[in-house]
Amino acid sequence: MALEAGAAPPMRHILCMKWGTKYEAYYVNKLYAMARRHLSGEFRFVCLTDDAAGIRKEVECFPIPRLDIRPEAAGVRDRAWRKLTTLSRDLPDVYGLHGQALFLDLDIVVVGSLDDFFTEPGEFVIIKDYRRPWRVTGNSSVYRFTIGAHADVLDHFRSHETALREQFRNEQTYLSDYVHKQGKLSYWPSAWCPSFKYHGIPVWPTNYWQPPFVPEGARVVIFHGECNPPDALAGRRNRRFRFIRPARWVAEHWKE
Repeated sequence: MALEAGAAPPMRHILCMKWGTKYEAYYVNKLYAMARRHLSGEFRFVCLTDDAAGIRKEVECFPIPRLDIRPEAAGVRDRAWRKLTTLSRDLPDVYGLHGQALFLDLDIVVVGSLDDFFTEPGEFVIIKDYRRPWRVTGNSSVYRFTIGAHADVLDHFRSHETALREQFRNEQTYLSDYVHKQGKLSYWPSAWCPSFKYHGIPVWPTNYWQPPFVPEGARVVIFHGECNPPDALAGRRNRRFRFIRPARWVAEHWKE
């Protein structure tokens, strides 16, 4: 983003979201601490949440913008449609947030500098899909955008919810498709946001005696699908016959 001479750079925000009971407040608190250690200069840390109890005072908490989607069916995994509200007009118009936002999922571990996430070129930057790199789909554990600039993504979803939820598996497939068709989607350098389960576990059978590791060049390690940071630290996976040793490196970074 080019700035006029003498103009102040846009405010930087780290944005996260907590709803329901899956993640406790300490996930937000540890995420704040990791961001503070790995992002130089000033920034605002914002959590959109339905329950601010226990969240540290440095975190600015706001209600999750209203979405009014039909509830998930019994037994169906949460498809994270609420994350689309990070693009809501409420953020600038109601909450007074303006500038650049780097969204981070709660169940990630920051292991390197976040500074470049705010200077990487692109209008809407997201993680490239791990398993099917030929698709446009991004992993929405880490994405950056200008606050309020993509409200049309949410508006379109609100107007076509039923059809879109039948067409798209979850919010990140819809989000990626919509922004890609506008020519605004780009991806982080592949080394920055590796997957713990795909890139940080030794190959079989060495996983039985070698511990998980931080992939070279990683800035943010993504935990999705099989385990979250405390599970990895304890050496637990929720899939049978997929053994890991304790990922002791998690304790060095996932802390307040």
